[in-house]
Amino acid sequence: MSEDIYLTRKFFHKLHDEFEQLKKDSLKIAKEIETARLQGDLSENAEYDAAKEAQAYNAARRSDLEDKLARAKIIEDQDIPSDKIYIGAIATLKDLDSEEEMKYTLVSAEESSYEDNKISILSPIGKSLLGHAEGEELAIEVPAGILQYKVLKIERS
Repeated sequence: MSEDIYLTRKFFHKLHDEFEQLKKDSLKIAKEIETARLQGDLSENAEYDAAKEAQAYNAARRSDLEDKLARAKIIEDQDIPSDKIYIGAIATLKDLDSEEEMKYTLVSAEESSYEDNKISILSPIGKSLLGHAEGEELAIEVPAGILQYKVLKIERS
């Protein structure tokens, strides 16, 4: 049995929209394959090879998304305590060594994005932040050493 995947409603809809677009694209790809097939010799037909690669990628991605959507559980903020860091929380932290402040949103592995400061609850930092409250200090062991943080603020979007 596969594990549940916890997603925000917004991210669930993003994955669903991508799945629907891939279904539409698969029809277009099938036509491209048929057009390339009509050109004759397939052994040296770059258009045919490209269309077959696109078809394989499309099918694999659709299958992956279908699985994730089937296992998805939507995170509802009202079901999660807001006084501690849990999935969906936006945590403002202070690095006690550098005095630098940073803000992370804790999300599922599927939703994590380094560029958007969305970290997975399965990452070393994400796991260590879970359950902590404002004002608490914590030490997080990462491959590069130990990070010392203080939780300044917890929000929900």
